[in-house]
Amino acid sequence: MIKWGISSGTPADSYYEVRSDCTDDVPKSKFKIKAGKTLSVRKWQAAFNPDGCLDIASVLSRIQKGGVHPTVRGEVWEFLLGCYDPRSTFDEREEIRQIRRLQYARWKEDCREMDSHVGSGKVITAPLITEDGRPIKDPLVLLEATSNQNTSDGTSTSSNNGIEVDESANRITDKQIIDWKLTLHQIGLDVLRTDRTMVFYENKENLSKLWDILAVYAWIDKDVGYCQGMSDLCSPMIVLLKDEADAFWCFEKLMRRLRGNFRCTDQSVGVANQLQHLASIIQVLDPKLHDHLETLGGGDYLFAFRMFMVLFRREVSFGDSLYLWEMMWALEYDPDIFFAACEEASGAQKKVSKSKLRGVRHFAKWDKNKDTKNAPEETDGPVPISVFMVASVLKEKREKLLQEARGLDDLIRILNDVNGNLDAKKACAGALKLHKKYLKKVEAKKT
Repeated sequence: MIKWGISSGTPADSYYEVRSDCTDDVPKSKFKIKAGKTLSVRKWQAAFNPDGCLDIASVLSRIQKGGVHPTVRGEVWEFLLGCYDPRSTFDEREEIRQIRRLQYARWKEDCREMDSHVGSGKVITAPLITEDGRPIKDPLVLLEATSNQNTSDGTSTSSNNGIEVDESANRITDKQIIDWKLTLHQIGLDVLRTDRTMVFYENKENLSKLWDILAVYAWIDKDVGYCQGMSDLCSPMIVLLKDEADAFWCFEKLMRRLRGNFRCTDQSVGVANQLQHLASIIQVLDPKLHDHLETLGGGDYLFAFRMFMVLFRREVSFGDSLYLWEMMWALEYDPDIFFAACEEASGAQKKVSKSKLRGVRHFAKWDKNKDTKNAPEETDGPVPISVFMVASVLKEKREKLLQEARGLDDLIRILNDVNGNLDAKKACAGALKLHKKYLKKVEAKKT
């Protein structure tokens, strides 16, 4: 048996193959999969009792030490994101899984009836419809999207700002359908840009899965629809879970946590609360840095917008970002997450008393109640660990920011140096330290 030393281990990205022509363009993995620390296949399987109930406390503890082994990551994430109650049995989970797969199939069929490209294996990259609901007959659309039909005969067209409109097709009048169809090409453009260095996405079937999931989600969540950044959040689900419906439900559970980030208005951005939390935390922990950022015109902390929107996907490698996510979820794990998100019809699974899971809380290490009590008055809800991770990035770059930043351009340039160079494990450790320090300082101010 090989005994791995302290410095040994397998790079997190070794399980996610990069195209040979892109190896120099992607961030290098800093996180190592280590025996005895990473949640292994054996430890994961041993955490279930004969009926299938999961000892979630032992799993959380192991994840916090060294993340999850890539071969079981998809299964573990289904629990971390609240797809399944850890106290459920194998049979109960299989019943829920089948119910969800059927539900996704129904939603996908609804979308396919509105637009035949859903489920066709195509990825739309040009508009299919005008803003007033008239189908577009454009050569680019026909090449990229249209099914194998002869569309050149027997149709009349007119020009609308240089775009050919198919006058023979029925005009759509339902505004919700128009809005949804207007997003389909934007989803396609983003899909083709998402994780394009990975061998996984050389398979067009995987690209179309990503497009289909985002198209279906945009239809069922009409308040938010589709926004840039969602493809970065959904992509790992496609990579980790073979079944498209299972990947959809993991993404849907993740969006329950993050959808507020995408609700932007003319007056505010969706991540406004997190930016306000970040400003308050830096003001408490490092007033000098906060004042300097305000002087530079960065007091609104909008420079951290992208880190919150796509959860550090740009700052670390693909494999390291997955480790970072599961570490955050393990630290913040709420044993009530399944009950809060459960949408299955009554009787689909045996309800488990929440009290049985109360003892799990202290394994999560993240005291949200304290955060809520100490949160700034103008914000609401608990402070997520991601806010302290951004704070740890600012702390890491503190001296450079104070000495070299003379304007917003300098500020952005210095923080852009973090892209691809962030150490996920150090960021987690730094966030926990800053969290502890912040709570102490806030408590001290009260006394």
